[in-house]
Amino acid sequence: MIDLVVIPLLKIVFVLTGVLITVMYLVLLERKVQAWIQSRLGPMRVGPHGILQPVADVLKLFIKEDITPVRVDRAVYTAAPIIVLVPSLIAFAVIPFGGPVTLFGRTIDLHIADINVGLLYVVAVASIGVYGIILGGWASNSKYPLLGALRSSAQLISYEVAATMTLVSVIVTAGTLSMTGLVKAQLDAGVWFVFIQPVACVIFLIASLAETNRLPFDLPEAEAELVAGFHTEYSGMRFALFFLAEYANMIVVSSVMTTLFFGGWLRPFPNVAWLGFLDWVPTWMWFCLKTFGFLYLFLWIRATFPRYRYDQLMRIGWKVLLPLAIANVVVSGAIKVLF
Repeated sequence: MIDLVVIPLLKIVFVLTGVLITVMYLVLLERKVQAWIQSRLGPMRVGPHGILQPVADVLKLFIKEDITPVRVDRAVYTAAPIIVLVPSLIAFAVIPFGGPVTLFGRTIDLHIADINVGLLYVVAVASIGVYGIILGGWASNSKYPLLGALRSSAQLISYEVAATMTLVSVIVTAGTLSMTGLVKAQLDAGVWFVFIQPVACVIFLIASLAETNRLPFDLPEAEAELVAGFHTEYSGMRFALFFLAEYANMIVVSSVMTTLFFGGWLRPFPNVAWLGFLDWVPTWMWFCLKTFGFLYLFLWIRATFPRYRYDQLMRIGWKVLLPLAIANVVVSGAIKVLF
């Protein structure tokens, strides 16, 4: 009973709570990072150095009037933010956050579920979110949200193809679809897959920026052109759900990036004996540090890169990243067969 029900429920509560708190302070960190890069201070008024700004933001969104336009499709309009948010949260079910730990005499695996098609599960779940974006833009019964939704659907589908092809290269190298198995494959190889699959790593990083609608690929939300894109007509907590889903997706892709290419919870050079003192750092902390590194990279890129035009965005996806990803799969397969 405890192993089948209580422990999995506690893991789910812990993961969801951690994700929500991380999203709150990731927003604050983004505002601070952009301010520092632009020689500003960022939020400073709520709490010491603005540390309580996320609490103020949450309270504001809770009490903000939630307006529903008159001619929207109410059922679809209400369901769209949920359809976007839920996939970004349930994707965490198969992500391993660390190695096994012993707690109160029990060995506990730091993942909610370890299925043999974990990577396929993440890809499948992540692809559902685009439906919420399309439905939200269409149900709003307004031109700007519809244009933003069409842009977003074209962008996500285009870059999902390239991202998925890079995952095939990793699967060929590791010989498994299990997220835990991918970490163990890097341990057995004695090297992180970023050194074996550098092209796949770069392609996946670029595709992840487009998948999460982040600069320089935030065309679906281009304020200068579409006001705010597919969620123009949303306010209050329904807008907050879209916002939460975007940042949760950033954490998902950063976690997947860490697991696929940077050894997951493994310390640097896990097979080098003289670095054994690094084992004193808990495995979950290594995972969190690597994931935070990618999240910081996302924030840094947003503050420094200009936005692409839409035709440039699509050209990069179909004419550059996809051919490179396919070529990388062919080369990876040939190397696997020959060696």
